[in-house]
Amino acid sequence: MGKFVISKRTNGDFQFNLLAGNGQVILTSQGYTTRTNCDNGVESVRKNSQNDARFDRKVSTNDKSYFNLIATNGQIIGTSQMYESVASRDNGIESVKKNAPDATIDDQA
Repeated sequence: MGKFVISKRTNGDFQFNLLAGNGQVILTSQGYTTRTNCDNGVESVRKNSQNDARFDRKVSTNDKSYFNLIATNGQIIGTSQMYESVASRDNGIESVKKNAPDATIDDQA
């Protein structure tokens, strides 16, 4: 089972990482100035991860594949790591879909 790890950045902002069952980070959030906004981001991932159209599949300038999860308002909720292949990126998307809805919360903030 996956989990959301909520932490504080050195600048005081809150962020979360969604980890797969194996402990690997599969999605990283932006920084949030308040804990409430960070919690809302987690809920947005739970909801939007179940809609394939919310995953914006990208290729970086160095030919690495990655994705952004987009909210209904068009804002990026989270970004993946860089993957060596499109297939690996697509596996990452499937992992977010599988892990996000029931992921526990590990509060380290």
